[in-house]
Amino acid sequence: MSRYWKLLGRALRLRCPICGRGSLFRGMFAMHEACPSCGAKFEREPGFFLGSIYINYGITAVVTTVLYLLLMFSNWRSTLEQMGVAVAVAIVLPILLHRHARALWACFDQWHDPRDGEE
Repeated sequence: MSRYWKLLGRALRLRCPICGRGSLFRGMFAMHEACPSCGAKFEREPGFFLGSIYINYGITAVVTTVLYLLLMFSNWRSTLEQMGVAVAVAIVLPILLHRHARALWACFDQWHDPRDGEE
């Protein structure tokens, strides 16, 4: 189980799932094709990061639903304002989670189907 936590830590720090040293991203949305440290390719096959969309969507759906229910039962402002806050969160949160969803997917893949060279 310690390997799982090590990979999760690498994902949360946006580091290479293989070596843990190289950065996954070179900008807000631009991802390195390979690790700058160990040279491992991040995208193992075409469409590899499609799974990260499910992670991003799942977290966004749960957070938005819980937020809306909390606002609704707290009688905060009007229903229209509550919905506006929930919609704003549903639009902004996936943008903010994009990098971490991809990192979590890459590390999940490394955990489930390990490549050689993992440190």
